[in-house]
Amino acid sequence: MKKQTTAIHTRYDRADAYGALAVPIYNNVSFEFSDAQEMSDVFCNRLKAPDYARIANPTVTNFEQRVRALTGASHVTAFCSGMAAISNALLSVAEQGKNIVTSRHLFGNTLALVSGTLLRLGVKPRLRDLTDLEAVAKAVDEQTACVFLEIVTNPQLEVADLQAVAAIAHEKGVPVIADSTVIPFTETQLKNLGVDVEVVSSTKYLSGGGTSLGGLVIDYGTFPAINQRLKYDLLINLGAYMSPQTAYMQTLGLETLDVRYQRQASNALTLAKALQKVKGIERVNYNGLEDNPFHELAQRQFGPTAGAMLTIDLASKEACFQFLNRLQLIHRATNLFDSRTLAIHPASTIFGLFPERQLEQMDVRQTTIRLSVGLEAPEDLFEDIRQSFS
Repeated sequence: MKKQTTAIHTRYDRADAYGALAVPIYNNVSFEFSDAQEMSDVFCNRLKAPDYARIANPTVTNFEQRVRALTGASHVTAFCSGMAAISNALLSVAEQGKNIVTSRHLFGNTLALVSGTLLRLGVKPRLRDLTDLEAVAKAVDEQTACVFLEIVTNPQLEVADLQAVAAIAHEKGVPVIADSTVIPFTETQLKNLGVDVEVVSSTKYLSGGGTSLGGLVIDYGTFPAINQRLKYDLLINLGAYMSPQTAYMQTLGLETLDVRYQRQASNALTLAKALQKVKGIERVNYNGLEDNPFHELAQRQFGPTAGAMLTIDLASKEACFQFLNRLQLIHRATNLFDSRTLAIHPASTIFGLFPERQLEQMDVRQTTIRLSVGLEAPEDLFEDIRQSFS
């Protein structure tokens, strides 16, 4: 089946008692067993069935199964947020004395996780330019737990050569974990590019309307120990499993993901082209533009669409604040890939607690506005941006 059909028609392995087409919200904690042997078999993983809602819930399991059907993954685990998915994925490979090869071009909290939280646990970050393959090759060694990267960085919109990075990592037996939030997994086939595990903030495209926080670890099974530790150590002991209410809302979002994404990506490209002609905008950064330095590589790796995030650079931080204050239709808010278009000044908000020197190292500029393009008519979005410069 095609991806849109798969998203809607993937069946749950147990029929609902009343034949509900949409899997209900199983808003409960415990599940009854027919006898003591069945209870033992489920708890000891000899029989597949929910035992306790902190570890497995039918509504969440249905959501995970649909994602697995769409991605071809061996295992999918749903978490309560994107950061929970990232932290659990990294902890599944990290150990004291190991290192994680990654980039300074990461979302602010992700960088804080690898350079602060995990460092305090004895896991060292090796921050390199992942577009420099020679630097990657020098950084990866026998103590490397994984190579971690964002397939399109936020907000720099940098794209690394995944196949080349994966070849370096795999030669030394090191897995590649990639945050694929910016381009949905319905558009990419990252396993074919050498990615072993995807992490996704399902808060973004899957939620659709900014309704719920969630995260996914999509494991392609190339390093079996990862799922073993994730499921039978971290999920049980850290307790960051997705709630059934969130799984229900994001399953609904999954069913319309493809049609919404196509519209949002089209809107972003239309808007990016139009904004290149607006007086007051000094730079438009979007991988869908043919003159973008990552355009060719992004198209080769992710297909013809380039996501729904773009950035514009103005003359100064003051000009950015004035621009934001004059917006009338576009919302001043943080999040990505909501149905509404959102604008934010990353340097003073998401990265606001980082010192200026570190912002420079991360290429987070005081002159940059990040736009998450929604489902509105692109003409209306353009008019709101144009009037803000009047």
